[in-house]
This record gives sequence, structure tokens and C-alpha cells, in this order.
Amino acid sequence: MISNHKIQTALDEIKDISRIDLALYTEKGKPVAATFEPEGDLEGAITSFADSMAESQMLSGYHFFKVIADGEIEYILLTKSQAEDAYMVGRLAVCQIRNLAAAYMEQFDRNNFMQNILLGNMLVVDMYNKAQKLHIEQAERVVYVIDLEDKKDSTAVELVKNLFATKMRDYVTEVDEQSIVLIKDVRDVKNEDELQKLADMIVDNMHTEAMVRVRVGYGNQVNNLPDIAKSYQEAKMALEVGKIFYAEKETIAYRYLGIGRLIYQLPMSLCEMFIHEVFGDEIPDIFNEETTTTIQKFFENNLNISETARQLYVHRNTLVYRLERLEKIIGLDIRKFDDAMTFKLALMVISHMQYARRQDTDQR
Repeated sequence: MISNHKIQTALDEIKDISRIDLALYTEKGKPVAATFEPEGDLEGAITSFADSMAESQMLSGYHFFKVIADGEIEYILLTKSQAEDAYMVGRLAVCQIRNLAAAYMEQFDRNNFMQNILLGNMLVVDMYNKAQKLHIEQAERVVYVIDLEDKKDSTAVELVKNLFATKMRDYVTEVDEQSIVLIKDVRDVKNEDELQKLADMIVDNMHTEAMVRVRVGYGNQVNNLPDIAKSYQEAKMALEVGKIFYAEKETIAYRYLGIGRLIYQLPMSLCEMFIHEVFGDEIPDIFNEETTTTIQKFFENNLNISETARQLYVHRNTLVYRLERLEKIIGLDIRKFDDAMTFKLALMVISHMQYARRQDTDQR
């Protein structure tokens, strides 16, 4: 149901304009919102009126009105006044509340519709028929998955909704306890950079406003409703692959996963076979801080020894000595392109295997 806060705001605004007090109840006589403190117990009168055939009634100085939406009684509205215009104000308030309830239900139906698409719970024919009823048109869309470091709370969800509240063509929904899903209409987005800037904006706002750390993955652009589920799966894969191979990144796009996506989909048996071919029976223990930093900088500088030595603040000969010592341990000279590529692939495969083992342990 629509939030009590929104109903209270609507009643307060009507009271400010008309100077007539109003109170809203459920059909069972439970209070929802009011601009005054009703006198006496009205529960019996309200339930009796709700069961009657009348749509409005005058009783004990109050005008009673039924708020009906989709053929069902949603609320009972009371206006407190002997003024002639109290009845008219009550009717206007009923219209306002009914429209609020209808808008909420339509938004709820749209979110529910999008959830079913994401989870693949709808036939294509039903999907298009339902979309037509909900006035959801075909458009270019991209799915963003916002993964929270901790379990999400209402603050995080509301923040994302508020960021896109003015965009009636965007949808914010939830399908699990760990993430928030944004289905973004990108008809006005001109290039890939804008998609990345949007992901960065989400991360920044979640950090500063909700004080939570998040990672954002997004899929490719799709044009048809059934393909929204595909973009969603791509966004989820972007997050998963990013955790393994690009842990330093807070945003990751599916289209930029590169070789990481290929390795992620390899079976463990092939990974183990490749590592055995490269290192033999045992993976060498080379991952101390000095060696790791040296390798990382060397790759970042495209195997340029002089530039790597300059950035590490070491003599060129010192760097060469480190690389030669590494060659003796792993059997690969990473100063050569082929050996460097083999070693980099091996590091990525090892990361994938370690991640898979942790996941298997956690599931047990």
C-alpha cells in the first residue's frame, strides 16, 4: 500500500487549502492519517459503513466516504465540519487519495513486471501483452547491478530510487538480498563514456549519501524487452569476473571484461592442466611484496625495463637481476613477450581457481 507519510502530506495540504479536517482509516477502522484527533471510538461506525451499500454518509458530525480502487475498498475517509463545502472537499480528497493509490499500484505492477523479466519468469507473448497494458514501450536499455558490501537496507534502496525518481522510463527493483537493479533507459545516452559516468555517479552517491561501499556492473545495451534478462546476466557476470581479475575497480562493464571473461568460463580441469604445463607439479612461491610490485609495474609499462626501474626507484641492473631471479624460479623470461603473456595468463588462471575454491568452501 501507499506509504502513510505520503497520505498524511496529502491530507495536510488539503486541510491548509480548505480549512477542513480530514481523517483516513482502513476498512477495519484502523487509523492511517489525520489532521485532527478524532473524538470517541469510531471503529464500529467505520466498519459498519464499510459493509453498507452507501458510498458516502453523514454520521455524528462527520462525512464518511469510501475510497474505492479497482472495485475494492482501500480506505474510509472522514471529514469533520458542519460547513456546506465539507462534502465537496471530502469528494475531492477521495479523488486525490484514489489517484495516489492507483499511481502506486501501477508503479508496483511495473516493478513486478520488470522483476519477472529479469528472472525469466514470463513467456514472450505474455510479456508484450502485459507491457502494452502497463504502457511500457520498446526502448534501448542497459541493466546496472549495484552490489552492496553488506546486506542492503531501505536507505540504500531509497537513495537509488531518488537518483532516478524524475526519470519515469527508468526502473529500480530488487531480486536478492545483496544487490539493487537499475534498468536504465538509454535513448538519450550518446556514447559508452556516458554509461561509465553513470556507474561512477552511482558509486559516488552511495559512498557519500548512504555511507556504504558498492561495486557496479553493467551489461550491454539491448533494444527488446526479452533481452533485458540478457543484459542483467551480463551485469552479474561483470561483477563476478571483476571480483576475481579487477578487484581494484568499483565499476566494470561486461564489454570490457576481455580475457577475464574467457578464463572465468573455463572448467577447472582445463585450468589445472594449463597450470601444470606452465609450472609443473607445484606452483612456485613467488608472491612476496617486492616480487609482486615488480611484476605489476613491469606489465603496466609494457615490459619497458628503463621506465619500470625509474618508477620503482631502483637501478636498471637491479631490476634486471630481479627478473633473472624470477626466471630461475618460474622457468619463464617475462622480458620476452611470449613468456610474459604465458605468465600473465597463468596468474589470472590461478586467481580464478582460488576464487572457485573459496566459493565451493563457502557453499559447504
